[in-house]
Amino acid sequence: MKTLRLFALLDQLRSARYPVSAEALAQRFGVSPRTIYRDMASLQAMGAPVRGESGLGYQLEKGYFLPPLQFDPDEMEAIMLGLRLVIARDCGDLRDAAQRVSGKVASALGEEGGERFQTLPILAVSRPQLGEEQVTRWGSILRKSIRERRVLELAYCDLGDRTSCRRVHPLGLTLFDEAWLLTAWCELRQDFRNFRLDRISGIKEMDDHFRPQNGQRFKDYLAKL
Repeated sequence: MKTLRLFALLDQLRSARYPVSAEALAQRFGVSPRTIYRDMASLQAMGAPVRGESGLGYQLEKGYFLPPLQFDPDEMEAIMLGLRLVIARDCGDLRDAAQRVSGKVASALGEEGGERFQTLPILAVSRPQLGEEQVTRWGSILRKSIRERRVLELAYCDLGDRTSCRRVHPLGLTLFDEAWLLTAWCELRQDFRNFRLDRISGIKEMDDHFRPQNGQRFKDYLAKL
């Protein structure tokens, strides 16, 4: 996420005719001014000619341009393997997105590089899984709710065939060999809970949103593993 924001910041500064304040950039990208200060320091440490003036803001030195995408062979193979794995798992909207990304990367690499990228001898094969249609059905809703921090009400049947209705804060998704797993903060249990997407029978998007709280974030869950 930070890497994408750094490139977006460079694009924003490149298109600006005048210095842009940290506050304006923070509002544009939905982060704090302190995050912008750290991002600019990172860009300067990487050699980007970003000039910051107190009371004025940030701007790029004249003549600076962003280079085209360049990947070494290992990077190209890693990208293609990841894209083909998503496509092989038939992940609905993600499969379509992976196909679009593949085309965009190939286009950015130029005619010769794009051809090499598209024809890399790297394959991904996945066996059909039970409940895959449920994964496709709920995947886009859950990803959108995670991005928007929208509270959800889940109708769920656990592995013991016990049904329940849970009001949760969706935090993250994990892809295992056999199943997709949603990690969420459960308001009833006041703790983290995991839900297999193929065991979810219904999702209701609530009108309210949740705010990240210490001890209730996805990274807090991962730290407990």
